[in-house]
Amino acid sequence: MRDTEPLLKATDFPSIYRSSLTTLQINLGYLCNLSCTHCHVNAGPKRTELMSKATIDEILNFIDVKNIKSIDLTGGAPEMNPDFKYFVREARRRNCEVIDRCNLTILLEPGYEDMAMFLAEEGVRVVASLPCYEEENVNEQRGKGVYQSSIEALQRLNSLGYGKKSSLPLDLVYNPNGAFLPPPQQSLEAEYKQQLSSRHDITFNELLTITNMPISRFGSVLLAHDQFDDYISLLKDNFSEHNLSNLMCKSLISIDWLGNVYDCDFNQMLGWGVESSNDKKIIGTDRSNTHITELLNREMLGDAIVIGQHCYGCTAGQGSSCSGALDE
Repeated sequence: MRDTEPLLKATDFPSIYRSSLTTLQINLGYLCNLSCTHCHVNAGPKRTELMSKATIDEILNFIDVKNIKSIDLTGGAPEMNPDFKYFVREARRRNCEVIDRCNLTILLEPGYEDMAMFLAEEGVRVVASLPCYEEENVNEQRGKGVYQSSIEALQRLNSLGYGKKSSLPLDLVYNPNGAFLPPPQQSLEAEYKQQLSSRHDITFNELLTITNMPISRFGSVLLAHDQFDDYISLLKDNFSEHNLSNLMCKSLISIDWLGNVYDCDFNQMLGWGVESSNDKKIIGTDRSNTHITELLNREMLGDAIVIGQHCYGCTAGQGSSCSGALDE
């Protein structure tokens, strides 16, 4: 697989700086029951990287010290980490909002049949990937049979109150199935709701549109089809300065399965660790490893965020973040 990382270091993206830290996005490991073409993590069934309980406890200590109120659990399939339930229970005991980035199909896998009930009992917000309401498009992006499994999992979540009770929010995630920007989030959400309701009697709260990043698996596909430069041009041509103020990296840090810290999930996949500087633009980095324990006594407010060409993906069009469009 060809690496786009060296191609992202030459950039004219504007300097951006941290505001107050409110959210930890935590990658519990790259193990997943699926291998999706758009996955910027290169997750799959053969990956062995999983966060240890010791690292989870270090993060819980960080949550206590920094009074963090929201954690966003990702993977891979985060539920496949053996200590997933322990982490969720401990975070909820601290009154943290817990977000589970769920691929839906994991809820039907042997050994995970009780997972949906567990999520409901703990009041976990589920953010579920469903790249289209059309079966053919989903199976093309995520694998044969994934659409029907996803629908069954959504129906199971609905039966538990997800998408119906205010205490059990259920959001869906749309990723484009190719080298183009997401359509307007608001209109696409209305179409999703109409189609899923009429076809499968499924309800959900919000649709989050997320732009594909030219890194990892999707980046290598762009290179293989000679589309990388055109895609970067698309992102830059649709740059919106208005989106700079709402970028998720300003209030979030991303933590990998070893406990190392990055400005965002995408920088994590590039190996571009956080820097402690507020007086210069930082484009790419050496593969530095700043561990979460090193930040216990550090104030990150005002630090420069490590940037690259891929940052245009978060500012193009309506903008993109793990919470969907930035400008609706």
